[in-house]
Amino acid sequence: MRSLRRGGPDFDSNAKFLMVFVAVLAAIVAGKLVYLQVFEASNLSKQAEAMRTNTVTIQAKRGTIYDRNGNVLAMSQDCTTIYCNPNEVQAGSIEEAAKILAEDTGGDESDFLSILTQDTTFAYLKRKVDNSVADQVKEDLAKANISGVYYLSDVRRVYPYGSVGSQVLGIVGTDGDGLTGLELYYNDILKGTDGEMIFETGSGGTPIAGETAQTKDAKDGTDIVISLDIDIQKVAEETITQGVKDYSADSGSVMVTDPTTGEILAACSTPMFDVTDTSTIEDGATSLKLVSSSFEPGSIFKLLTMAIGIDNGLITPDSTFDVPAKVQVGSDWVGDDDNRSYEMNMSVREILRRSSNAGTALVAQQVIGADTFASGIEKFGIGSKTGIDFPGEVAGIVKTREHYDNASLGAMSFGQSLAIPLVQMVKAVDSIADDGTLTTPHFLVKKGGETVEWKSAGTSVSKETADQVTDMMRTVVQEGTATAAQVDGYDVAGKTGTGEQAGETGSYIENSYVSSLIGFANADDPKVLVYVGLNGTPYLATSSAAPLFSTIMSAALSDLGVEPTSGTSS
Repeated sequence: MRSLRRGGPDFDSNAKFLMVFVAVLAAIVAGKLVYLQVFEASNLSKQAEAMRTNTVTIQAKRGTIYDRNGNVLAMSQDCTTIYCNPNEVQAGSIEEAAKILAEDTGGDESDFLSILTQDTTFAYLKRKVDNSVADQVKEDLAKANISGVYYLSDVRRVYPYGSVGSQVLGIVGTDGDGLTGLELYYNDILKGTDGEMIFETGSGGTPIAGETAQTKDAKDGTDIVISLDIDIQKVAEETITQGVKDYSADSGSVMVTDPTTGEILAACSTPMFDVTDTSTIEDGATSLKLVSSSFEPGSIFKLLTMAIGIDNGLITPDSTFDVPAKVQVGSDWVGDDDNRSYEMNMSVREILRRSSNAGTALVAQQVIGADTFASGIEKFGIGSKTGIDFPGEVAGIVKTREHYDNASLGAMSFGQSLAIPLVQMVKAVDSIADDGTLTTPHFLVKKGGETVEWKSAGTSVSKETADQVTDMMRTVVQEGTATAAQVDGYDVAGKTGTGEQAGETGSYIENSYVSSLIGFANADDPKVLVYVGLNGTPYLATSSAAPLFSTIMSAALSDLGVEPTSGTSS
């Protein structure tokens, strides 16, 4: 009988295979360990650290916003955020803790109960409360021997003048970033750099409130001074709000500037909102229609048409024309508001005084011409963004010369067949007030204590032209369509505008106008320019925008200490 032998060819083969497999596996494991320990060590360490920690942002204090007179319009105030570790709150103390929190912070007891009973190690109880309120909570919880509630230093935005200027200032979100208005436009300047607090976390990755935390301090933002005068702003807001009601308008807008610098002293459009309570904001309330919406400017545009004609040596204020009752503009016939049926001999001054559509169209079509007109309105900046430091500016819809049709020149000459944000008219008429010098409408005056320079945007017309147009604007206020715009004792230069509004079909809506008035005072040495516009009103400018203009202009002149030129109205 043969004895059994261990091994053999099959055994040897299997053993060798097993040895190779083990060796390869060992090499793979060793390689993986080398890779993890050498190449991935840093990343793995970071991942492990991230699993053990959680970061809470500490908001920086945003820079303070001041008006031109040093009044604080928006500032960041120290406050406290209250949070808890529900697992540390004793079961028998939860209801009492909720009651104390509700009584001290003004919240709802049931809301605090639901937070305090959450299955987590970190939960916010109340964010951004007054420090005095937080101190009271801390004292009352301590008296009740309740633990598990903690406090984090925080900041919030406050507005000493309440809702006044809300539209211009804008909204700051809960994350500390500006969302609208100047808070958005200058967010990078105002925001600063947030800090952070790093908490140890539990097995679920949630921060363990009350454990040792590492804190990186926040760096505060930069203060800015803006051109608003809060007293003029208040009058502008109140006046246009009441005006929209009194004259059955869809909305209204106001802008007040210093025409020699372009600084905006007041600006608003309806509807407005209250930045101290942003729970309900109407559509469009956060934007300035003067900047973000385009309208047909109407007869205030006649100022630019006549300025172009004078500046090119084609007309003077005393040039006269036989103006028929109606003038053909493309396929339409254009007449005046007085519905006269006869021809009149009018000077350019009289055309502006009466605000004659027929006279303006005649001068534009027969004397100025399309090339000169197109070049002239381009010099005024019509159809281009003004560069105003406010979000949402649009350029408007203005035909370039190559796209003019038979009606373009005549219609555009008196403010139809083009749509622009009315800040463009403010910039253009600012230049007439300032001897033809174009300035950029703007809010920012200083940042971090340093004055911000706004360079001239060029020249629209000569000083001689600007003076002649100004003198005709005086006549409009003294004897023409803008008599209701007079301010007792002051020399006011102005022009009314009543622009028809086009409907969705493209045709004009009956008895729906953009009624406006733009003007400045004193005419010889302007310190204030005011634009007032009512959108979608059935009232002509002479009986609606003009008296609103007078109210706002009077308040601005008085507030700025501008001396009257006489003891009676001009």
